[in-house]
Amino acid sequence: MNKDELMKQMIFENGNPLPEQFSKYFVGKAYLNMLTTTGVSIGNVVFEPACRNNWHIHHKGGQILLVTGGRGYYQAWGEEPRELKAGDVVNIPAEVKHWHGAAKDSWFSHLAIEVPGENGSNEWLEAVNDKQYQTLK
Repeated sequence: MNKDELMKQMIFENGNPLPEQFSKYFVGKAYLNMLTTTGVSIGNVVFEPACRNNWHIHHKGGQILLVTGGRGYYQAWGEEPRELKAGDVVNIPAEVKHWHGAAKDSWFSHLAIEVPGENGSNEWLEAVNDKQYQTLK
């Protein structure tokens, strides 16, 4: 999916390029529009083609991804990558090492919902291996 097609179907604004505190954990360019930080944090995240985040773990809280457009992937450590498209939902439990991002040839967007946990935190880890990523459809 190209950028114009994705923007036509988006119901939330694209947002701004990720701030340095987050962009350093991404390969490629992504955009963030925080929709709310009251109660639970919900952000609209848009990935350019081939953009993906590093492996990471949500400690003491999980994450829910609601895919809103384009085509991308989610992978939990030790599992095969899962292709994602609009309408897919990914429930990521606390303590699961994972990554998510766009397909090589498509823009990708999802709502990222942080599942709160007492004293929760995110641990950012290594980048997704380029060789492995390039084998994805």
